[in-house]
Formats: sequence, structure tokens, C-alpha cells
Amino acid sequence: MNSQYVLYVVVFIAVLLSGCSSRHIPAPVSSLNTNVNDFQKGININGNKYTVQKGDTLYSIAFSAGQDFRSLAKNNSIPSPYVIYPGQVISLVATSSHAVASNSPVKQKITSTKTKQKTNKKLKKNLDQPKQREYVQKKANKIVSNAKPSSSSKVKWFWPAKGKVTKRFSNKENGYKGLQIANRTGASVLAAAQGTVVYAGNALRGYGNLIILKHNDDYLSAYAHNSKLLVREKQKVKAGQKIAEMGKSESSVTALRFEIRYRGQAVNPAKYLP
Repeated sequence: MNSQYVLYVVVFIAVLLSGCSSRHIPAPVSSLNTNVNDFQKGININGNKYTVQKGDTLYSIAFSAGQDFRSLAKNNSIPSPYVIYPGQVISLVATSSHAVASNSPVKQKITSTKTKQKTNKKLKKNLDQPKQREYVQKKANKIVSNAKPSSSSKVKWFWPAKGKVTKRFSNKENGYKGLQIANRTGASVLAAAQGTVVYAGNALRGYGNLIILKHNDDYLSAYAHNSKLLVREKQKVKAGQKIAEMGKSESSVTALRFEIRYRGQAVNPAKYLP
């Protein structure tokens, strides 16, 4: 009996010691990827050429250069879906053939203007004033009826965040090219319209953690200075979907910098938002 008791005590102590000596190792947890591409060297457009860095996209380069991504692709013979590679040199200016082509419409415009002037003189001779007004009105109505709806009519815009607008768009050369919407860190940043993520990273200097959405061939929207990015490149998003959390990356204030680009050029977001 005593021997059995001693045996039980020894086994109990052994189990207790083994439990105390073993360290508790938590189950592995996969860290959430905030989709921020960490690069020491950001996009710095300086000169007529740019060498592609890891994480760049044609959209981010065009955005930084203030150009339409389609023009940039055409000038560099980059076909859709616009895949680029580190080390690839991107020309930021049109080639000579494109330059000549860009000048030719000016001559054509002058010639066409002279032709129109001659035509208008003939019309004045052949039409009296009432008939002339009727003719012009019919031509105008025909042009309006045949005109295709602008791409902006296909994009339904929403406010990208709640908060106070502390900076507004400026047309000045070095003016602010968007809206600054201030709120707390972690506040929701929403897609202003449905689209596709064409950039998610922090390689563009001065924008911090940035998301660029493509809405159609004409319109892009940008969301800068976020604390956390919640979407990936090539991901499709719905209007009003949470895509990031507000922060102050590369900024002195906690706020969202929201921009809309039309064919590469910054436009006033206030004219598009409801």
C-alpha cells in the first residue's frame, strides 16, 4: 500500500515538473498583409526618362508624371495590360514621330478653319437670316443628338471619407491638386466609385501609403497618406467599399488626400462629388 502511494506521488510530481518546465508556444498566426510595398527609393520623376523600380506600375509612373497612362504606353510601345519590368527605361516624352503627328493637327486646324470660313460666306449669300438661324439650329441639334455621353456620366462618384475638408483644389502651378479630408487615425477610406486597383504602395514620394483606382479609360482616383491599405493591385472594388484606413504617412496631419485624374490631369474633385 505504501509502495503504491509513493509511486502515485512520484508520477504526480513528474507530471507537474514536466508541465512547469515546458514553455507555452502559441499557434502560428499569419500576419495580415497591408499591401504596402516598402521601397527605399520612391518614384522621382526628373528628366525625360525614368527607370522602372520594383513595385512600380505604368499607372503609378503616369500618375507621378501627370500624364495619361495610355499616351505613356503608346509612346513606349507597351501593349495592354501594360506590364513593365524593373530596369526598363520609360520615355516620358513623345518620340519625334509623335511630335510631328501632334503638330500636324495645328496645320489641319488652320486649313479647316479657312475652309469653314469660305463655306460660311457661301451660306450667307445663299441663305437669308431666318433660314440661316434655322439651318444653324438644326446642325447644332444634330451634333448634340449624335454626341456620345462623356465618360464622367458613366462614373457615379461618392465621398471617399467622412471628416472636415481642410484643403481644396487649386489651379495654381504648385497648388494643392485634390481635397484634404481630416479625421482620426484609422477612419475609413472608401472607394469613391467602382473600379480596379492599379496601384497600392508607397513608392510615390509625398503621397505616403497610396491607392490608385482606375474607373474607366479616362478617370483615375487616388487616396494618399493612409495608415493601412486593405486592397491589392488588380482587385476590383465597389463604390463605398472600405479600401484603407486614414493616417498621416508622409504628412504632418492625419487626413486623406483625395485626387481625381482625367486623362492624366488633376481635376477638381468638388465638381464631381455629390
